[in-house]
Amino acid sequence: MTETAPLPGFDAKHFLEHCARKPGVYRMLDAEGQVLYVGKASNLQARLSSYFQKNVSSIKTRAMVARIADVQTTVTRSEAEALLLEQSLIKSIRPPYNILLRDDKSYPYIRITSSDTYPRITFHRGTRRKGSDYFGPYPSGGAVREALSLVEKVFQVRNCSDSYFRNRTRPCLQHQINRCTAPCVGLVSPEDYAGQVRMARDFLDGRSREVVDTLSAQMEAAAAELAFEKAALLRDKLAAIQAVQQKQVAETGQGDLDVVAIEGRHGLAVLDVLMIRGGRILGHRNFRPDTRGEEALPEILEAFLSQYYLGDREDPVKPQEILLTLPVEGASVLQEALTEQWGRKVRLAWKVRGERAAWLQMAATNAQQSLATELAAREHMESRFLALESLLEAQEPVRRIECFDISHTQGEKAVASCVVFDQQGARKTDYRHFNVSPDQAGDDYAAIEEAVRRRYQRRLKEQGRLPDLLLIDGGKGQMQRAWDVMGELDLQGTMRVMGIGKGPSRRPGFEVLYLPDGREYTPGPSHSALHLLQQVRDEAHRFALTGHRARRGKARKQSSLDEIPGIGPKRRKALLTHFGGLKQLRNASATELARVPGVNTQLAQQIYDWLHE
Repeated sequence: MTETAPLPGFDAKHFLEHCARKPGVYRMLDAEGQVLYVGKASNLQARLSSYFQKNVSSIKTRAMVARIADVQTTVTRSEAEALLLEQSLIKSIRPPYNILLRDDKSYPYIRITSSDTYPRITFHRGTRRKGSDYFGPYPSGGAVREALSLVEKVFQVRNCSDSYFRNRTRPCLQHQINRCTAPCVGLVSPEDYAGQVRMARDFLDGRSREVVDTLSAQMEAAAAELAFEKAALLRDKLAAIQAVQQKQVAETGQGDLDVVAIEGRHGLAVLDVLMIRGGRILGHRNFRPDTRGEEALPEILEAFLSQYYLGDREDPVKPQEILLTLPVEGASVLQEALTEQWGRKVRLAWKVRGERAAWLQMAATNAQQSLATELAAREHMESRFLALESLLEAQEPVRRIECFDISHTQGEKAVASCVVFDQQGARKTDYRHFNVSPDQAGDDYAAIEEAVRRRYQRRLKEQGRLPDLLLIDGGKGQMQRAWDVMGELDLQGTMRVMGIGKGPSRRPGFEVLYLPDGREYTPGPSHSALHLLQQVRDEAHRFALTGHRARRGKARKQSSLDEIPGIGPKRRKALLTHFGGLKQLRNASATELARVPGVNTQLAQQIYDWLHE
């Protein structure tokens, strides 16, 4: 592939005359050099010419073209290669005019620790490690927990941690409720336990028929030996597996498929991905990509497929077939790109029959339901924002709210949270935590001031979007500190600032709203504006508490010596060994510290000063 050099000052006519007529990727830039849009084309000149016609009907395209200061192109060997490069650029740059997939969650798996003598089965999310087998991915944590519950009930594989397992002297509650065969105390042999794990693996791999056949044979053998109690237990296991199978629309016994459905209305689009692995329906997952409300559903579907399936995916089991509710124009190019990246043939289809048609209908129904829920939630949220504008008698609309709260335990490891809401609800990708410096940790006023200053100094530096309303969880004092910071940053005329404090009775619904000009409002428990502010405030409180607990938990797992510059694991061990503990170490003088091997006079004084700050 070859790169074109940027042009000094953009002239569309001149650029198109010299533009390559080959496959490639183009990037549209504004006057500041920021990428507005990334696209691919089989013929770069023909595709780019369409943007500069006089009769362009799309409002989005006209608005984008008006901001173009430069266009850069990269020529590739094929359209499939251009598609792969385009998706890589979209994911790294996230241009504002592209349809963007909002998907920041990793997929959950079921993990079996195959390297252990008595393997353990657990919920897993994140990096996969050696010595374990992974089953999935599952579309949600709920789907994993449902599968885990069945595996523990039917196959009785342990789920306890290794430390708990090694230190047991008698069976735990899991054994008493018939969810574990108690290998920790030797109530099952390694061979029999290996058989339990083998059947669990077969079931999770989609080979449930083999498992049913094995259990049926064991049940008949137990009945022939007049072991009716054992036969009854095996019968119950078979019933549990068959109950799961009956939940499926169809049991194919083979195949890894994804079924993708899209529904859209009023500028909102929702996609539903139904995941089928080994012939079993694992569940579905919903997505709502960021769009500008003008794109047609096939265009959104094509952009989603490219971003979802191309690039670094956590799913190690790539679907052999992807079923779609709508045809997409670039299906053949996408198939070629997926085949090239995955190393085997992949099929995209939308005209199917039989069980595949039933799966398409299931995904479409889920997408329709999700869209209806999203539209209802958006309408409800918009009405709350309008009520807030009315309460504040705002001349300018309120479209974005950012709220701050502080969480700490008697000043320890204080964390400030910033949550963001707009008319579509919580914008979790915009949430931020701020670790408050020790001097301000026990002072909520100073902590709010520090967090607000850090947030908006950076937003101004990066020219990021500012809120229409800055909400502070607290009374007049906290609100005034935030307002003073707005004055320092010359933002008092840019956004509103409000504090939300508990009323005289401290009962929910009677909160008092404080404004910098001295006005106070008590909207009352039935006011929609207060419902919105309560929702935002409660989310800020939850997010701050989560951050504080994580920071406090991390700190309590570490020694205070870890924070001293120049003290590594060896010196820390030498200090604790020499003095016998942290308490004795704190009581030691600098001279006594210098007697420890590896600690010189200068370092001893540094340790002493650190411990006695």
